[in-house]
Amino acid sequence: MTRERGKTICAALLVASASAAAACGRAAAGNAKDSGDRASTVPAAAVSVAATAAVERPIARYIRVTGTLTAEQQADVAAETTGRVVATPVERGTRVAQGAELVRLSSTETDAQLKEAEANAAQIEARLGLGERAGAFDFNSVPEVQNARASYELAQSEFNRIRSLLDQRVVSQSEYDQRRTQMEAARQQYEAAKNAAAQQYQALQAARARVTLARKALADTVVRAPFAGIVEERLVSLGDYVNKGTKVAVVVRVNPLRAQLTVPEQFVAAVGVGQPITFEVDAYSGRAFEGTIRYISPALHADRRALTVEAIVPNASNELKPGLFATARVQQPKPTPAVLVPASAVQTTSGTTRVFVVSGGHVEERVVTTGQTVDDLVEIASGLKAGERVATTNVGKLADGIRIQM
Repeated sequence: MTRERGKTICAALLVASASAAAACGRAAAGNAKDSGDRASTVPAAAVSVAATAAVERPIARYIRVTGTLTAEQQADVAAETTGRVVATPVERGTRVAQGAELVRLSSTETDAQLKEAEANAAQIEARLGLGERAGAFDFNSVPEVQNARASYELAQSEFNRIRSLLDQRVVSQSEYDQRRTQMEAARQQYEAAKNAAAQQYQALQAARARVTLARKALADTVVRAPFAGIVEERLVSLGDYVNKGTKVAVVVRVNPLRAQLTVPEQFVAAVGVGQPITFEVDAYSGRAFEGTIRYISPALHADRRALTVEAIVPNASNELKPGLFATARVQQPKPTPAVLVPASAVQTTSGTTRVFVVSGGHVEERVVTTGQTVDDLVEIASGLKAGERVATTNVGKLADGIRIQM
């Protein structure tokens, strides 16, 4: 009897413990739900921002174009005579003045040809009695002509004397005829002497021309720089034999340089001679160089529908090199209005650009299109009007409709 009573008491105690545990669980769950409901009703904290109004003002407009830098002048210098190379005083990269020696050829043969030509010319000059005398050529100064003229004048004087004696019947008719024939022969010799002198003078002109050619051939044994610049390449070496027309060196002038730019068809009316440009090259990242448009092609390239524009670029330090790719901006003649906001107000994520417009105590997200950058301001091409206020601080914490305080 006592054992059964004990079992009953134990069972009652277990049931009471289970009921108490269940009641505690329900109370805890109820408390947690109440806490969650109270938390959901607490408003989020406002984000502190600063705001600035978008302004509208004229800005300089630029056309973005690309092109290539080229040398202001480039010459493939060739030999103008044949010969063997005996000296090469320049190397690749050597700075040369106009007329500086690039390559020297053997001058033995050309020097001998010059001496022969000068000797032939001097021989004819001596025959004509010219020597170093300058001025127009006078046939009567030639010794042969002078002798023939003297003989003719003497024969003419004798004939005139005989003719007067014939009138007086002192001489016979045959003697008169003889003197007339002698005078005529002397005249013919005089004319022949003048013709011979004229031929010799023309031969002298030819001889002098050969002297000029021989002197040029001798001078051509030294190949010289056509202008001041830098030797880009030397193509012959000591001992090479070159023919007339063989390219021996390449000389370039790199100050200034030319920037050959390609302008799309829609911007043709916006470029003109004298406009300034700024450009960048990959070799000097972040640096801006300047130039001025000097030449505009008269026609577009039909295959590309683009215009070629050439600008002159100062390059006193020779930092820029021909062949560099350039990304340029061509300033348009007149400024045009633009809506500008601080760069800190613009946020770009995954290719989408947005600003947050302040409206009362909240912000409104606007997707915008940007244009040019002017100092620390960014042009808003679309999506925003002048006068609207945009958040400029804590932009990364903002979202559409979020509450703000200023």
